[in-house]
Amino acid sequence: MINFREYANFIWSVADLLRGDYKQAEYGKVILPFTILRRLDCVLDKTKPNVLSRYESLKHSNIQNIDPILNTEAGLSFHNRSKYDFEKLIADPNNLAANLRNYINGFSEGAREIMEYFKFEEQVNRLEEADLLFLVVKRFQEINLHPSKISSMEMGYIFEELIRKFAEISNETAGEHFTPREVIKLMVNLLFLNDRQILTQEGIVKTLYDVCAGTGGMLSVAEEYLKELNPKARLEVFGQELNPESYAICRADMLIKSQNPTNIKFGNSLSNDGLDNHHFDYCLTNPPFGVEWKKAEKVVKDEHQKKGFGGRFGAGLPRISDGSLLFLQHLVSKMKQNEEGSRIGIVFNGSPLFSGSAGSGESEIRKWIIENDMLEAIIALPDQLFYNTGIYTYIWMLTNRKTKERKGKVQLINAVDFSEKMSKSLGNKRNEISPKQIENITKIYGEFVADDYCKIFNNEDFGYSRITIERPLRDENGKIITDKKGNPKADASLRDNENVPLTEDIEAYFEREVLPHVPDAWIDHSKTKVGYEINFTKYFYQYKPLRSLDEIRADIMKLEEEVYDEVANVIS
Repeated sequence: MINFREYANFIWSVADLLRGDYKQAEYGKVILPFTILRRLDCVLDKTKPNVLSRYESLKHSNIQNIDPILNTEAGLSFHNRSKYDFEKLIADPNNLAANLRNYINGFSEGAREIMEYFKFEEQVNRLEEADLLFLVVKRFQEINLHPSKISSMEMGYIFEELIRKFAEISNETAGEHFTPREVIKLMVNLLFLNDRQILTQEGIVKTLYDVCAGTGGMLSVAEEYLKELNPKARLEVFGQELNPESYAICRADMLIKSQNPTNIKFGNSLSNDGLDNHHFDYCLTNPPFGVEWKKAEKVVKDEHQKKGFGGRFGAGLPRISDGSLLFLQHLVSKMKQNEEGSRIGIVFNGSPLFSGSAGSGESEIRKWIIENDMLEAIIALPDQLFYNTGIYTYIWMLTNRKTKERKGKVQLINAVDFSEKMSKSLGNKRNEISPKQIENITKIYGEFVADDYCKIFNNEDFGYSRITIERPLRDENGKIITDKKGNPKADASLRDNENVPLTEDIEAYFEREVLPHVPDAWIDHSKTKVGYEINFTKYFYQYKPLRSLDEIRADIMKLEEEVYDEVANVIS
């Protein structure tokens, strides 16, 4: 593999040309679209003469739409019919701006749209006015981004490194745009592992969807996995993305790989589902961690209240400060309801595991997922894996077609120690999962056998009844106050709650755990609610005995001696 950071650093050196005329936070507005443009230019290099020749023979014909013909000539889902390329552009510096516009207009519609999302025309005008246009085009002409030199995956790494740099200097969140590739590879392994027999069938066609597509990294890795497994299989990929730059890069990637770029939609998928009524074989995503959904609040609440389970958010609504579980419900709505069903892989922070008590939106969503036997496994990942946060993260695997041995079960895998320190950190990313560790985690998942790293539970093990414990209200003399029927009134100041596991009898628990301490208490069954939470730490907790006093004393004495020696050296 090429050293993608060296390529990204060379491309980013264009910033040296922009300094003074552009603010730091604006560098990416020039560098990202020019990188895409140069990549498209290199991809079309070999077939460009054939496309131009065919265009000359067709432009005066009666054929209304010649784009499909020229696309075929290019061997891709796009083409460029302008006589210019980067070599010819720099050969005529006096007319560069006009020629560059001619070159952009020569692209087929899908490619032109990509540049429009970058507002590229504005940058051309601005660079021309600052006498920088030739210098920038010349610098990019010197960069060879031909597919024979740089693969699609490597190009993805370069784009992601450029976005990371852009996000760092503009105080944006880089992690919102992409996921570390080794995390994606692990998720793809888990997503496809049990379907290898299906996916190796000749001519098989499957669909995959990413609701937060970013630059398309998850879609690309999944497609590459399937091609390696079965060259005759086809994975049709779909996605939606809110960030304009990431969306444009994702669309460009789809174009280059002959995927349908119109399968990638722009906008907020919670408030405006660009793929409404679509269902997919696989869903894979990394939604933003702990991001509020206030902008989509009205649409989401209306759908929840008016459509219920006929819409996407019937199970419940999480607190406004974290929309993670809305994305999960959205993906469940995209599952196929047939014999084959669908599979979902989604990465969360720890909050969706336990936030919200019984009856809350979060708990109700977990309850719906688990009681409908959709939750297959959760894998705890190491910390410091992501670029924008050092927290621990968790992969959730869901399906509506569990295998026989997994029915009614949930597998928890503790992979927090499966990482290696990076030689050089990238933002908050200091750890990475090695290929061997990915293989080991995948093996643990596939074998479905309990051990030190794997625990297997029944669905109901995560559920509990939240009971309300009441105690009698007493007057100043300590006498119990009753209602008209002679029943004791409850003292709200003494009210308490207990979480009783669903696997236990409530009355037996009450008699064992409560009555010995407060004999006058009773349960108000009208207030009982069922909740679900997944306490990962509890299930994998390992007791570590405290150090003995002798060990601690010895360490203190040793430190005192060291301090004494240091002081003596200073004095002497």
